[in-house]
Amino acid sequence: MAIEISPYFAVHPGRWLYEEIVEPSGLTVTALAGHLSVSRQAISALLNGRAGLTAEMAIRFEKAFGLKADTLCRMQTAYELAEAREHEADIDVRRIGLAA
Repeated sequence: MAIEISPYFAVHPGRWLYEEIVEPSGLTVTALAGHLSVSRQAISALLNGRAGLTAEMAIRFEKAFGLKADTLCRMQTAYELAEAREHEADIDVRRIGLAA
């Protein structure tokens, strides 16, 4: 039997990064962007949940803070799947039967 995880546990990794890592460290968005060598707009969009976390950005956070990039990427996937599940009923697809 598969274990189902509530979509309420899915958190946007950008919001999590802001609340658990960036804010407690006292870094500004501008300082963080400079440290990660990305634009302020890109990091702001991520931290505010307006943009998804890319694998490259996950590696940047891994290098800067020692976080596991693959864990961050799994957070992004879980978040996207939870978002998609919210409108799953609107996805009109029938199961394909196996050929005999």
